[in-house]
Amino acid sequence: MATAPAAAAKTAPKTSAAPKLPIWVWEGKTKTGEVKRGEVEAPDEASVQQRLRAMALMNVKIKKKPIQISLKLPGLGGISQKDLVIFTRQFATMIDAGLPLVQCLDILSGQLDNMAFREVLVKVKTRVESGSTLADALGDHPKVFDTLYVQLVAAGEIGGILDTILNRLAQYIEKNEKLKSKVKGAMVYPSVVLIVAVGVTVVLLLFVTPTFEKMFKDFGGAMPTPTQIVIDLSKWLQHYIGYLVAFVIALVIAFRAWITWPRGREQWDAFVIRTPIFGPLVRKVAVARFTRTLGTMISSGVPILDALEVVAKTAGNSVVEKAIRYTRLKIAEGKTIVQPLSETKVFPPMVVQMIGVGEATGAMDQMLSKIADFYDDEVDAAVSALTTLIEPVMMVFLGGVVGGFLVAMYLPIFSIAGAVK
Repeated sequence: MATAPAAAAKTAPKTSAAPKLPIWVWEGKTKTGEVKRGEVEAPDEASVQQRLRAMALMNVKIKKKPIQISLKLPGLGGISQKDLVIFTRQFATMIDAGLPLVQCLDILSGQLDNMAFREVLVKVKTRVESGSTLADALGDHPKVFDTLYVQLVAAGEIGGILDTILNRLAQYIEKNEKLKSKVKGAMVYPSVVLIVAVGVTVVLLLFVTPTFEKMFKDFGGAMPTPTQIVIDLSKWLQHYIGYLVAFVIALVIAFRAWITWPRGREQWDAFVIRTPIFGPLVRKVAVARFTRTLGTMISSGVPILDALEVVAKTAGNSVVEKAIRYTRLKIAEGKTIVQPLSETKVFPPMVVQMIGVGEATGAMDQMLSKIADFYDDEVDAAVSALTTLIEPVMMVFLGGVVGGFLVAMYLPIFSIAGAVK
């Protein structure tokens, strides 16, 4: 069933909706020889050529895209951070080239393959056309453009440096995603090994152990203690597997509800940040994110109180967020940033001292950027050390589970062989 575009043109007489414009596939080269490709909705080829001339492309090839049938499933078609980075960089390039905002948004929305993102940009363009600022228009879509993004765009519009701000935003998002991927990567290996260990154990107890038990009963005789323990565990699991699964599901739901509750979230974050293995990594990630975000906002001209409010919302850890809000409150009372940061005991003394030096010299944004780069490297080192530590521990755990089961199952066989001799 076809639907009219969100930003439909003027409705024709005696029709309820304007017809969907054809999609044109284009390809061209920039002055440096770089090949650019994309798609755009337009009534005819001449309209496409007019848009592409604004991009200063050469050797342009245009053809109509064949009609394709696509199924949109619920929950799919989200907007990734990669999509946002590409859009932000292209937007910055067009603004730097002197193109009007509406024309930039029109070109960018027309060449997007992601229909959800295209719909958002069409709505943003419509609001800008009606006289709204770009920041206000982006703020209508908080799931795509967060508070940090909107605040920086607003600062760029006020200061007349929107292209510079957009480039900083793209760089910030890339580095932030890189930081997240490092931490997620460190958790993948132990998670996979743990899942495999649990799966193998359940399969052995439910399907393999009963076969061995029947064979041992046929031979008669008393079972060795390790074997009897495994058999008893297998029987218990067979009887209570349903209850066990229900208990695990209920436990997960209860945990998620607990960490959703503000007090529970604060307790969990405080526990994690104090753990001996994961705590230092979480603290380093928090410091890197805090300094990167605050440095980006200050260098973009956002007042420090507004910047700290946004940084607190994007901290990712309630303990760090509480410390940032306390710092903001003390700065509003007239204190420098160093004293309240030091009082929170969340940020390392070296970080606090370096921020103090940056504040005293008037180069806090540069100092924060240096701290962020340093802690990015620290996170790399911490992730490598954590992986090196966890790998042998998980292998020993998996080997112990499988090896212990095999020993327990083969002990009766050795006893039977001795009896036969």
